[in-house]
This record gives sequence, structure tokens and C-alpha cells, in this order.
Amino acid sequence: MDTEKANQYAQRKPIVFEYTFLIDEGLRTFSLKLDRKTLALQQERKDPPPAWADLGCSKCENCPLSEDTHPHCPIAYNIVELVDFFGHAVSYKEVDVRISSDERSYVKHTTMSEALSSLFGVYKVTSGCPIMDRLRPMVRFHLQMASSEETTFRAIAMYLVAQYFKAQRGGTPDWDLKGLPGIYKEVHTVNRDFADRIRIAVDSDAGPNAIIRLDTFASIILMSLDNNTRGNLEALFESYYSDDSDE
Repeated sequence: MDTEKANQYAQRKPIVFEYTFLIDEGLRTFSLKLDRKTLALQQERKDPPPAWADLGCSKCENCPLSEDTHPHCPIAYNIVELVDFFGHAVSYKEVDVRISSDERSYVKHTTMSEALSSLFGVYKVTSGCPIMDRLRPMVRFHLQMASSEETTFRAIAMYLVAQYFKAQRGGTPDWDLKGLPGIYKEVHTVNRDFADRIRIAVDSDAGPNAIIRLDTFASIILMSLDNNTRGNLEALFESYYSDDSDE
């Protein structure tokens, strides 16, 4: 295979994340294939989906989709198999989870809610929800089991890179991050209402608490955007503030 064909193949090859859970019943793997260009989830869906996946079932308050054109919630439709897996799991259940991608693998002994939260995060931003799509660039550089500080840094960095490309296209960039809080307020609404949807689908707390965990990170990001609470990040860039660095 020559170099040009190899590059073409690499561009067509999907990005794959594999989450393997080691639980009492054995191993269970969820493989998420993403289009390399759009980062859209490529998945064969089960038909017909359960009623809790209908768009009108606990529909998010800020959902812009119409039931006429989208009979099912795009996120719910993609996680039917996942919900079947954790439907009876409790948040504090201990699991070993291995997360693999082309670049690296990561193994952690943790709780079911933390492991599910990480997996939920990928599904939510790649399934076609118009609100969550704004966070999709973060998936290309997915950081498994990220801390709140890591997530905050990645969210701000993602937004600023978006502003750079916006400026390159002739648009007006938002270097002051004025638009970022609005994005995460919308994300908070989706998290809140989607947790209600999951409660309808399951009889345990692992799923809803995984969503609540994601929403906690969203709240931390909103607080960090306050000038009084992001000093820890600002201090990391001290070497950029001297006059010598601008010469």
C-alpha cells in the first residue's frame, strides 16, 4: 500500500473507544466507533426502541428537535444496550474498567457511577443532540476518568481554539469567554432532564447518578469561569506574562 492510499485509509478508519467492564458476571465491552471527520457515533441501532427513548418522553426543556422529524431522542436511542447493562446496578458497586483507544489504554478500579459517567460523556456528545454537539471537539481528545480541573481546562481550551478558527474564517471571536457559560447552562438543562429520562428506564441509581456526576463537572466549569475562582489555572501560565516572552 503506497503512502497516499495509506493516508486515505487512515482518514476513513473510524476512531474507536472501547470500555470493558469487569463485573461479577464477567466481561462486558462497549465499542464506540466515531466518524473520524465529524466525530458522529456510528452504531447499529435496535428497532424498535423502548418507549423511554421516545423524544416526547421526559423531553429536555431546551430540546430544539421536533417529534415529527425526530421520533426518538438521539442520545437515548444510542444507549439502549448500555441501559440494559446497568439497569439494576447501584452507584457504589465496585468495578474494574479498561478504556482503550488507538493511542492508549487506561485501567481503573472505581465505582459503577464514575465508570458510567465517563462512558455516558462520549455517547452524549456524539449521538446528534444539538445541544451537546457543541462539546463534540473534546471527544477527539478524550481524557478518561478526567478530574474536574482537567475537564475545566479542556473546556476552556476547546472554546478558545474554536474562537481562533472562527477568526480565521472571518468571524468575530469571543476571547473573553462570554459565550461559554451559556453553552454549559444549556448542557446543565440537558443533564437534569436526561437524568429524569433515565430514572424512567431503570430501577437503580447508577445511571442517574452517572448523569448527575457529569452535571457536577458542568457546574464546576461554570464556577471556574468566574474571575475569582479560576486563579489556579491562571497561575500555571506565569511564564507567559513577562515582557520578555513577547519579544
